[in-house]
Amino acid sequence: MASTAAAGAGAVASSSSVTEEELTLTVKWSGKEYTVRVCGDDSIGELKRRICQVTNVLPKRQKLLYPKLSGPKLSDDSILLSQLPLKSSLKMTMIGTVEDDIIVDQVDAPEIVDDFELGQDEVVDIKDKEVNKQKLQRRINQFKIELLNPCREGKKLLVLDIDYTLFDHRSTAENPLELMRPYLHEFLSAVYAEYDIIIWSATSMKWVELKMQQLGVLSNPNYKITALLDHMAMITVQSDSRGIFDCKPLGLIWGQFPEFYSSKNTIMFDDLRRNFVMNPQNGLTIRPFRKAHANRDTDQELVNLTQYLLAIADLKDLSKLDHKHWESYTEETAKRRRHN
Repeated sequence: MASTAAAGAGAVASSSSVTEEELTLTVKWSGKEYTVRVCGDDSIGELKRRICQVTNVLPKRQKLLYPKLSGPKLSDDSILLSQLPLKSSLKMTMIGTVEDDIIVDQVDAPEIVDDFELGQDEVVDIKDKEVNKQKLQRRINQFKIELLNPCREGKKLLVLDIDYTLFDHRSTAENPLELMRPYLHEFLSAVYAEYDIIIWSATSMKWVELKMQQLGVLSNPNYKITALLDHMAMITVQSDSRGIFDCKPLGLIWGQFPEFYSSKNTIMFDDLRRNFVMNPQNGLTIRPFRKAHANRDTDQELVNLTQYLLAIADLKDLSKLDHKHWESYTEETAKRRRHN
C-alpha cells in the first residue's frame, strides 16, 4: 500500500511539473522561424494565440503541423499541450494567411449564442484555481497594455465589450453608424466624468481599431478611451461542465496599473457572462443589441446604464454590489434622491 501511495504521489508531482514546465517552441511559417514560449497547462488555442502575436495570422486561420502528430489533435483548441509529446528540439510548421480584409474576417467569425451559465461553486473554483492564477500572471508579465490616453487618478474603470454590447456586428448596413447602439456617444460622454474607459473585444486588434474609428469613438472630443484590448489579452480556462473557453481577466489591467485600478473600482459590461468568470463580482451582463434596424428606436440600455454608473460612482467598493440587480438599484436610488 505504501509503495502504491508513493507511486501515486510521484505521478501527481510528475503531472504537476509537466503542466508547469515552460516550453520554447520553434514555429516555421512563410520561410521564417519564430520562437514562442508556452506551458504544459496551456491549450492548443493558447499556442495559436502566441503564434498570432509574432505572425499576425489569426488563430482561426492557422493550421499546425508537427512531427508524429496527426492533424485532428492539433486542430482541437481545447487539448492541453501537456497531453502532447512536444519537444523543444522539434520544429512546428504553421500554414495560414494574414487576414487583410477585416470586415470579411468579422463576418466569417462564428457567432457565440450559447452563453452558458456556470454554477456559483464552479465559478469560484475557476477563479481560485492555481493553474488559472499562473496563466494570469504570465499574461501580466508577457502582454503589455498600450495606453491611448493616461490613466486618471481618482477615476473608476469601465471595461466595455464591442460586439452586441456597443455594436450589432451581424446585421448589414451601408453605414456602420446604422448598427451602433443608440446613445453610445451620450453614454460614453456622461460616464467619462467618473470613469476611465477601456474597450476589450474578443476579436483582432485591427478590427477593434477599425470599428472604433468608424463609430467615431476614438475621435470624439467629449471623452477619451484609455486603451484598446483584443483577444490576445484573454486567457484560457477550463470548466468541469463546459470544457475549455476564453475569458477576459480584469487582473491583467489591475496587475499592470495597480496604482489606478483594482477590484474595488472596476466594472465590466459584456453580453457574455463567461467573459468575466475570473472576476464575477465585477461583471454586468448587458442585454445584447441585435437586429439593429428593428430595435434601434426602442433600445434604452445605455441610457439606463448611464444612470446606474453615475449612481454608484461615489461608492468605495464596487465589488460588493450585485450587478445582476442593477436596474432595481437605479430605481431605488432615484426614489431616495427624490425624497431628499
